[in-house]
Amino acid sequence: MIDQQLKATIRDIPDFPRKGVVFKDITPLLQHPELCNAILDEFIARLDTLTIDVVAGIESRGFLFGLMLANRLGVPFVPIRKQGKLPYLTVKEEYELEYGHAAIEIHRDAFPTGAHVLIHDDLLATGGTVSAASRLVQQLGGIIEGYAFIVTLTFLNGRKQLLPYSPNVISLVDY
Repeated sequence: MIDQQLKATIRDIPDFPRKGVVFKDITPLLQHPELCNAILDEFIARLDTLTIDVVAGIESRGFLFGLMLANRLGVPFVPIRKQGKLPYLTVKEEYELEYGHAAIEIHRDAFPTGAHVLIHDDLLATGGTVSAASRLVQQLGGIIEGYAFIVTLTFLNGRKQLLPYSPNVISLVDY
């Protein structure tokens, strides 16, 4: 099962980025091309019933598998980045963090109105960043077809934040 392979490979980093947090580090996955392909195969299998015109990946770890997933699906990839990192005209969405606020942006011409968008990130925690990404997609007239995550921290209830945007939330491993 893919979830057991992922749990055996994902590394726990205690007290990162601050005391009391156990960071789920997906970078060890990148050392195993066969496992990366298995991750993509599993996403493709689970996304089979969805209409996807564009994959939007959230900075920065959402770029890793997001681009590969878009390529496998034969659709464009769109980066959603931290404020000030995209060079062309952008739309911005601010959101709250435990310790302040942040903002993410997307190019205004990222996809045509009515495009069915899959939003990808490596990990779903509280859902704050992904909800902000969802609002960006909607501002541009996109239809959120679903979400794809490698990891979900279920105890933080982030999935509940996404259900108003789409019921299609895929996670390969839950903690």
